[in-house]
Amino acid sequence: MIEFKLPSLGAEMDQGTLLEWKVKPGDPVCKGDVVAVVDTSKSAIDVEIWQEGTVYELVHAIHDTVPVGGVIARLLEPGETAEHAEAEKRRIAAAVPVPAQAAPAPQAIAPLSPTPTQAAPPAAAERRRVSPAARVRAQALGVDLARLAGTGPQGAVTLEDVEKAATAKAPSPVDRALAMRAAIGAVMARSKREIPHYYLATDIPLARATQWLAQRNEGRPVTERVLLAALLLKAVARALARFPELNGHYRDGAFAPGAGIHVGVAISLRQGGLIAPALLATDTLPLDELMRRLTDLVARARALTLRSSEMSDATITVTNLGDQGVDLVQGVIYAPQVALVGFGRPSERAWVENGQVVAMPLVTASLSADHRVSDGHRGALFLNELSQRLQQPERLDEKP
Repeated sequence: MIEFKLPSLGAEMDQGTLLEWKVKPGDPVCKGDVVAVVDTSKSAIDVEIWQEGTVYELVHAIHDTVPVGGVIARLLEPGETAEHAEAEKRRIAAAVPVPAQAAPAPQAIAPLSPTPTQAAPPAAAERRRVSPAARVRAQALGVDLARLAGTGPQGAVTLEDVEKAATAKAPSPVDRALAMRAAIGAVMARSKREIPHYYLATDIPLARATQWLAQRNEGRPVTERVLLAALLLKAVARALARFPELNGHYRDGAFAPGAGIHVGVAISLRQGGLIAPALLATDTLPLDELMRRLTDLVARARALTLRSSEMSDATITVTNLGDQGVDLVQGVIYAPQVALVGFGRPSERAWVENGQVVAMPLVTASLSADHRVSDGHRGALFLNELSQRLQQPERLDEKP
């Protein structure tokens, strides 16, 4: 039996509220399937599963608050039967000491029944009680009774349960914005307190990059053009390949390099606050595909329809505040990551080239990094590598 636990969907998350189940007992699931929607302080996130099996039991009901790491569902492994699962549950329960005043177990959605080859408890549908009025009202409102936890006698689903499920409202935009701001503030305060930051910045000439982009986009529809933001992200990802100590996480007193280069993109939300979901395998994406995924990621972030892998897998964050008219960004690292890259406003400024002062499009790139993992020497080399990558934009579209 596989226990599926609520993953951490951000450094500031310690619990989530279950908004919706996408599966029910008996459903087969594969790696990457969305099984639930969970509300965090920032967004409603589609939670993916990373095991293969058959849903046996949904441990929590809709609107339950679940701590990170708490079991939310149990799966039967391929070839496993319900009898095996029940025996495993009994074995685990027997091994855990029961406190003198144990808290009641969370209301679960009934598991699959054992196969009929042995004596079995009544099936979920037979065991579950639903009042006639609740059944009629659920059908009228489109409420799935199988996904409700009843509050009536013997767990019966009542009319009030159905009404609550149908009229349950998400937090107001103001409440969500306040909660998000509090969560961001707590994470940034902890980051500044615990991470020994160092900061570097350099001006990068963009003449070759902007000219190359203009030629590449010539004749293309607006929807198919690649923006400078995508080129900057790709350059960061390619530069990180030579500086793996900036790409990963610091946990339990040690640095763990990222399994891939998954660049988190800082996105401001319309209701206030920001979020930094990841573009997975950024270094491997062709520019056209990177631009499409970036556009999609921004749209889904602002519609609050992100996936759990996008919220948990980022290995570095890039923040681009150029559209806000600022020249320099000195960001705070998003723990447990160990670095953050910032880009300011691209603008024409005086630049010395071949002994002459010319007007040159420049962008100021900054690096905030963790001194426990890297130092200023390596950080400076990274920024230099980033600049060099942008002087050869055509090579960014080649395979790594």
